[in-house]
Amino acid sequence: MPVIAAVDRGEPTDRIVTEGRALADAFDTDLHVVHVLSRSEFVELERTSVEKSGETVDMDRIRDYATKVAKEAAQDGDTCVGLVGDAADQLAEYAEDHDASYLVVGGRRRSPVGKALFGSVTQEVLLSAPVPVVTVLDEED
Repeated sequence: MPVIAAVDRGEPTDRIVTEGRALADAFDTDLHVVHVLSRSEFVELERTSVEKSGETVDMDRIRDYATKVAKEAAQDGDTCVGLVGDAADQLAEYAEDHDASYLVVGGRRRSPVGKALFGSVTQEVLLSAPVPVVTVLDEED
């Protein structure tokens, strides 16, 4: 029953992985660091590939790229996984398929008075995940 730490490219991931590692250690289980490449990111990579080489990118290379993003956030010994598609759906499916104990995601405060409103992916994960979700807020919040 691994703990899953969901990381995103361009977002602070240290706290997400640290919290995931703490949970994994507490429950003596593995940590899976997962990055889901969204459809818009896929389209951008595809466009860049076509512009540079004239060739489309195959799905294995896209998953390899997503796995690379996960590896950049992970620590030695963590399982790194790259997925492609809708982030909330892919994370829920991965958590269910691997009988995860927790899913750790990032979030941010959005209102000036400090009311926590999460990004759309985080909110969707909170509402649809088949396992308990731990949300780690950005440090500046």
